[in-house]
Amino acid sequence: MTLYFLRRALGAVAVVLVLSAVVYVTFYVAPGDPARLACGPRCNPEQIRQVREQLSLDDPLLTQYWHFIQGVFVGQDYSTGTAVLHCDAPCFGLSYQNNQQVTDMLVERLPATASLAVGAMVVWLTVGIGTGLMSALRRGGITERVLTWLTLAGTATPVFISGLLLLMLFCAYLEWLPFPTYVPLTEDPEQWAWNMLLPWVALGLLESAKYARLTRSSTLETLAEDHIRTFRAYGVSERSLVVRHALRGALAPVIALTAADFGSIFGGAVLTEKMFGLPGIGQLLVDSTRKIDLPVVVAVVVITGTAVVIANIVADVLYAVADRRVALR
Repeated sequence: MTLYFLRRALGAVAVVLVLSAVVYVTFYVAPGDPARLACGPRCNPEQIRQVREQLSLDDPLLTQYWHFIQGVFVGQDYSTGTAVLHCDAPCFGLSYQNNQQVTDMLVERLPATASLAVGAMVVWLTVGIGTGLMSALRRGGITERVLTWLTLAGTATPVFISGLLLLMLFCAYLEWLPFPTYVPLTEDPEQWAWNMLLPWVALGLLESAKYARLTRSSTLETLAEDHIRTFRAYGVSERSLVVRHALRGALAPVIALTAADFGSIFGGAVLTEKMFGLPGIGQLLVDSTRKIDLPVVVAVVVITGTAVVIANIVADVLYAVADRRVALR
């Protein structure tokens, strides 16, 4: 198991390095002068030249990338013309728009995205596993058909449609909930939960359909295995079979998929954040892309890509723990 984990960790480091290099080169060789973008539209050629010199944009691209990686691990110094600004590690550079450290901007936005990801995960696991298990146990009945149609509807409904319907129903028509306004958990936990409830449901229901189908198929496969039939022949109760044997085997792929989805949601919840006005990393990426704020765009893409890679490692390890044959391959 240790060797399996080390192999996966080394592979992940290589993937993250390749990803960061591709992202950095792609954005910095794109049309447009980074020095002009950083300086602004009113700068004259002399001011643009000074900015290019301050940001070391005259260096070869490989040298610039090396400074970027170096800044992540040991920090970096930036000349402001009259003084030197030190950016502590992990440093992803300075924003072109407000000259703020990109790391500080990410730290400000991370709580909203983390709140959305954790709450949505609770919803999709609760609804998805419960629906999938009930469909498997009521196979062939009206309950299974109703749940199958509901999961299909959940899969086919984009989050901007379900989010709009939730806002119209619970905020505008019934007036049970306020229109979502993000409140940090540390300021007011109760208001934080009420304001995050609809984003959690909108994103969680979208993902829960996938988990319902996976739980249903895994449970049916497990219940059809020989050792389950043997237990049943020895008179083991159906409830004990489901809880102690079938559910345990069926949840292994669900756990692995959850870890992978939790990582990808950090970069994929853009629509949900935009729909409900959450100041998260996804919305930061959209705003920065529109303003061509290259340091922020590169940092967000690298961070979200790294989160996906780490989540996949966790998924592989959890799957290997559940099924040790995976680690031996």
